[in-house]
Amino acid sequence: MKRIVITAILCGMMGGVYAQQVKTDSVKTTADTVMTKKKHFRIRIGTPRKADTTSVSNQKQVEHHDAKPQKTSGFSFGLTFSNLHLGFATLLDNGSFTLSPKNDFLSYRQFKTSNVGFDLLKFGYRFNDNFKVSLAAGFDWTHIRLTKNITMLGDGPALAYRTDNITYSKNRFSSNYLVLPLSFDLRTKEDRDGKRFHFIFGPEAGFLIDGMVKQISEEHGKQKDFNDFHFTRFEYGGFARIGYGDVAIYTKYYFNDMFENSPDQKGLKSFSFGLTVGF
Repeated sequence: MKRIVITAILCGMMGGVYAQQVKTDSVKTTADTVMTKKKHFRIRIGTPRKADTTSVSNQKQVEHHDAKPQKTSGFSFGLTFSNLHLGFATLLDNGSFTLSPKNDFLSYRQFKTSNVGFDLLKFGYRFNDNFKVSLAAGFDWTHIRLTKNITMLGDGPALAYRTDNITYSKNRFSSNYLVLPLSFDLRTKEDRDGKRFHFIFGPEAGFLIDGMVKQISEEHGKQKDFNDFHFTRFEYGGFARIGYGDVAIYTKYYFNDMFENSPDQKGLKSFSFGLTVGF
């Protein structure tokens, strides 16, 4: 009797263990089945041909919907802050970098004589991805750092100056113009970094806003005088920029004389070159 009872108990225990093993295996099998279904669904193995066709078709539709073609032509207009340029300004006296005796009073420090400006408004039309024409409006300054202790006079019939017995730590003679550059922009395709080479050129016109003399000395401190100083009221010239990404080198030359109604300064023109940021 004991043997029967013990045998029955052992059989029950083995059955329970077997049931647990089967249940565990069943759970594992179920989990494996679920995983297999997910994997099976991803790679689409063993599904009907119709389902494959529908899935592929839907996937293509989504990809086609996301890949919107970029517009490569059209008009653009708005406020901007571009063509920020800073460079050296140079005076050309009838084609020479050396000032004539009549203009020697305008002797200047080359590395402190600068040209600076930027654009604030731009209107353009892009013909394609590589070519654009635009008209901008901005401001342009030319700062001449005079070496002589003189004061420019703006009320005479022609450009004139006065020699002072004062040593100026700064003696700057400046002009400020509202400029309208017309740009022809040629650019390459984007490279791996998403950048392009640019070559931009065109004519530029400017309208005088004012002229200024700024002087600093121990005797009088800081002084400013605003006048037109016979700067030409309308200037015209050409420019060119070549660069990569958002940085370029530029050059600018004006065909008109710097001063008007001043015979001694006939043939005196300005030329500048430097760096520009933003196209």
